[in-house]
Amino acid sequence: MEELKNFGHQHPLLMLNEEQLIGNGNGVVDCSRCGEKVSAPCFSCVECCGFYLHKTCAEAPLELNHPLHRHHPLVLLQNPPYTSDTRCVCDFCDETCEKFIYHCSCGLDFHNKCALFTLNIAERNLKELEHVALEDPSFSSKNDGGNLGKCFVCWEPLAMYTYFSLDCGFNLHKKCAELPLKLNHLCHRKHPLVLQFNSERHSCKTCQVTQRRGFLYGCSPCKFAIHIECASPFPDIEDKSHQHQFTLFWRQIPFICDACGTEGQHVAYTCGTCSIMVHKKCISLPRIIQHAWHNHRVFHTYFIHKEYFESLNCIWCHEFVDTEHGSYFCADCNVIFHVNCALKEKEWYCIVSEENEDNKSLDIPVNSITKVLETNDDGEVTVIEHFKHKHYLMLNDNIREHGDKYCDGCLLLISAKFYHCSRCDFFLHKSCAELPKMKLFSVHICRETEFFSGSKPFILTSNCMFKCGLCRYLSNGFFYKCNECGMDLCLRCLDLSLLDAVKIPGHKHPLHAYYDYEGQCCACGTDIEGAYRCKDCNFELCLFCIMRPTKVSHKCDDHPLTLTYDKINDYVKYHYCDICEEKMDPKYWYYHCETYDTSAHVNCVLGKYPFIKLGSTYNEGNHQHPLTFVKKIHYYPEYVGCGKPCKDLSLECAKSGCKYIAHWKCRKSAMLW
Repeated sequence: MEELKNFGHQHPLLMLNEEQLIGNGNGVVDCSRCGEKVSAPCFSCVECCGFYLHKTCAEAPLELNHPLHRHHPLVLLQNPPYTSDTRCVCDFCDETCEKFIYHCSCGLDFHNKCALFTLNIAERNLKELEHVALEDPSFSSKNDGGNLGKCFVCWEPLAMYTYFSLDCGFNLHKKCAELPLKLNHLCHRKHPLVLQFNSERHSCKTCQVTQRRGFLYGCSPCKFAIHIECASPFPDIEDKSHQHQFTLFWRQIPFICDACGTEGQHVAYTCGTCSIMVHKKCISLPRIIQHAWHNHRVFHTYFIHKEYFESLNCIWCHEFVDTEHGSYFCADCNVIFHVNCALKEKEWYCIVSEENEDNKSLDIPVNSITKVLETNDDGEVTVIEHFKHKHYLMLNDNIREHGDKYCDGCLLLISAKFYHCSRCDFFLHKSCAELPKMKLFSVHICRETEFFSGSKPFILTSNCMFKCGLCRYLSNGFFYKCNECGMDLCLRCLDLSLLDAVKIPGHKHPLHAYYDYEGQCCACGTDIEGAYRCKDCNFELCLFCIMRPTKVSHKCDDHPLTLTYDKINDYVKYHYCDICEEKMDPKYWYYHCETYDTSAHVNCVLGKYPFIKLGSTYNEGNHQHPLTFVKKIHYYPEYVGCGKPCKDLSLECAKSGCKYIAHWKCRKSAMLW
């Protein structure tokens, strides 16, 4: 028997044939280097300590000059060359490397078996790939549902006549196992392209994607790379959504794609009849989509006459859209998307099939939530019956008398014209009273689906308490509930979502929603993901600050407090919050009363529950009488449940003589929010 002193093991190794391997009582063992099942001939430790090696693994060189990585040698290491908290990943198969790794100083790492496997491919040593049989992968339909995954060279889906092995785990297209090492290609005429690993992490000049695994063709002096699939000759393409056939056209200079308006490299498809040039991927763009940021379907077009639009800014990124090139647009609303913005997040849009094209209307019939009882001579509705209140409501504009009252719909201070119940403390903004019972809401991904599948119907309701799914505030006003997943949405968030731009007092430019922005809120200083930003200034607000009430009432002052944020104010530098008595930061927003010179932190004024109306009834729970929301001002009675004073939001029995009082946070029902 041949004896071997092997790298990485302290004992000599003996070569075993199949009979000897079975005779050892170890018919099924794993290679201590590559981790795969050992087959004869193989090497075994003479001390019988359970160390086995494939013959190829045992004979692997300590230093490997790999044809697919010509700049540096690959050095065989017994353990990963990184710290214990850094995971070593093979640059060929993308699996974790735990031991026996071929490592290069430029950062490439390979399993022992992956380095040798790719070496055999590069050297056309197909005899060493005999265990990777040339077969039709459909024969193994019983394994993995007939799907063997992707080719380990080009990482494209496997097709007929493929090298593959269920034992060693490698899958190869036959054409990829026989790729030429050098390639003269029309896309790069200066030098031949060489088959190699993407050690420098170049993106493909054709598709702009950086492929970490597998092989590609590259030119190191020019820092040029192109994927194997992108370097292959493409046939002419006939697309069902376009009336003519597209023809392949290799280019030496960049071009602007007429379908998406972005730059393309080297590979273009042209339609001579329409005089357009597009990326290969843009041939199959969906013609009609429904996007979460717009209630109507948007259609792809190659150009638009500018006079059709009031604005040429993309609704997603708010940057200029060149209508000489492709975009998605809604002609009814003058809404436009860059192609790449519309398709950027897969969960935010759904493709509309051609068969449903004629059904363009997404409007649904809605019933009014009010019944008109009286109108004045100008046709203005003065008396209504609202479906969420038992008494008639009358139109009113006496802000001086009722200016400290809150709308029962949105829980903000009433302003302008409003409806008022003369028999009880019930108020509604005119706009809140005119809301529809059902409304389509696009910017919503149901928790059940986790992707956008069309505008969702939301039903207007008011069931005492709810938690808004966007701003996360607890409230007892009106809200819309998703008819599919049950998500609740307050009227403030609904109103904000329907605005293309938000205008706030104290800032001269409109603010637009940026879904993927990361930074710091200028109003409160917190780190945020997603913001309302000004395109012209370095100014951005988080969702919570953009929704701050501009005027609120508080027990610290007899007048409404106004949100102040127009500039860094020297006044604040020398003042303290009149509620908590802590110093105020002049960089951030605060509430202020000019009459009494009262100033306070935003959070001190609003508290934890800014959108729960005090004095309103709470009917849930196990107390025998109705309860009302209160905040104690002059005294702090103790709650029998926890024995602590009720300084925050509390529930008090509305029946005279009953002294029951409970902290809201102590209520069992509140703990469920």
